[in-house]
Amino acid sequence: MTRVGIIGSAGRMGQALSEAITAAGHDVSGGIDQGGDPLALAKASDVLVDFSAPAALEYNLDAAIHAGIPVVVGTTGLEERHHWLVDAAAVSIPVLQTGNTSLGVTLLAHLVREAASRLGEDWDIEIVETHHRMKVDAPSGTALLLGEAAAAGRGVRLAEERVSGRDGVTGARKRGTIGFSALRGGTVAGDHTVHFLADNERIALSHLAENRAIFAKGAVRAALWLLGKEPGRYSMPEVLGL
Repeated sequence: MTRVGIIGSAGRMGQALSEAITAAGHDVSGGIDQGGDPLALAKASDVLVDFSAPAALEYNLDAAIHAGIPVVVGTTGLEERHHWLVDAAAVSIPVLQTGNTSLGVTLLAHLVREAASRLGEDWDIEIVETHHRMKVDAPSGTALLLGEAAAAGRGVRLAEERVSGRDGVTGARKRGTIGFSALRGGTVAGDHTVHFLADNERIALSHLAENRAIFAKGAVRAALWLLGKEPGRYSMPEVLGL
């Protein structure tokens, strides 16, 4: 029976994680939120799952390193420096960082990469995401994950091709760019569609999240998969063997 520690336990994802861990037959070793002690939690756990805030990431990774245990990072809104922190931590411990722990989204990203690779720049790519009114970051971590998949399929860097939030007279669409649009409202758990648009035809690849339980279930599967792995940076596709 694995002891799983939850960072960000009072949030909606934290509550869903607690239920998913118990349903999978494992123990919730504890949970912390802002002001909590991640090191104490890490020492009481076999693996950590972090769905807190970017500002807390460094402390949470340090706690996992000092305790010598794996950590799943599902926190969104990460910047480039946060990814440096993840890379540094992965030298010492197994770290799985992802913008989305859903198994369905993981497979969707795989399909998006394949489609982008095979269709080429004659097909425009636009990513549309919808989330509840309380979400604070945009585009969502999942939308960016899908954008990275599309960019990888084309062999380009998303940072150089990304276009977000068009407004006003923007001019004609630049060939090869990857567009993002974000909608916010209601209680939507997370809807994502990647549109591939060419002359006279379109393809849409979508994932609709009906409940946060899917993210919690995927995070627990990822946490259990990390146990016994060598130090390194891992991803959700590896969990599915993609």
